[in-house]
Amino acid sequence: MQIQDQTFLITGAASGLGAATAERLVAAGGRVVLSDLSDRVEAQAEALGGAARALRGDVTSEADMQAAIDAAIELGEGRGLAGVIHCAGVVSVAKLVDREGNPADLEAYARTIQINLVGSFNVMRLAAAAMTRNAPGEDGERGVIINTASIAAFDGQVGQCAYSASKAGVVGMSLPAARELSRHGIRVMAIAPGVFETPMMSDIPEDAVAALSAAVPFPKRLGKPDEFARLAEQIITNTMLNGEVIRLDGGIRMQ
Repeated sequence: MQIQDQTFLITGAASGLGAATAERLVAAGGRVVLSDLSDRVEAQAEALGGAARALRGDVTSEADMQAAIDAAIELGEGRGLAGVIHCAGVVSVAKLVDREGNPADLEAYARTIQINLVGSFNVMRLAAAAMTRNAPGEDGERGVIINTASIAAFDGQVGQCAYSASKAGVVGMSLPAARELSRHGIRVMAIAPGVFETPMMSDIPEDAVAALSAAVPFPKRLGKPDEFARLAEQIITNTMLNGEVIRLDGGIRMQ
């Protein structure tokens, strides 16, 4: 698949990984619909010019995500929705039992699963349905879906039961979804980032950030959002990448 003149939906696009991916795809000649709950998404789209459109939306809402997909189809002017890069998600930290012996909050656990896992499934199912109506391109390809997992799916830390479970679910969906959608010419991939310079890291103390950076074998720093975007671009343009989860983490293995 080529990016030039193709249209993509990017969730979680107001900042971080999603914003960087939108910038890279527009620079490569693509068109993008930016979806996010944050009102900053409008400014991001405006900065990208006429190739971008913003739409506020909740990834767990069928109506919101269908509206975003419809907007992408409209922006594509007959080409249809070529791809989705799903970056929306939340981080949560809570021990199963706190220092006072109280159990973790069940509603908070369910909220993390709902946004990170159910939200991913919601976007994927609606996008795939739209992509089946695309005219097949080279190799019969009709679209590509890229979900965002995390190294927490494999190396979960203390207090990450909800977050790790939600991202492990994203990992677990990748292969069966790719197998199912292969008959439609739709690929499914996932990227599992390590520690990256995103707004999610902004509340972490500087000494903790330094420790995380030092734990990365090489390069000894946090990942940059554009490095995620470059991998997404490679996945889009390399048709043989399918049904796989790629760790993007500098070799870090959390203890």
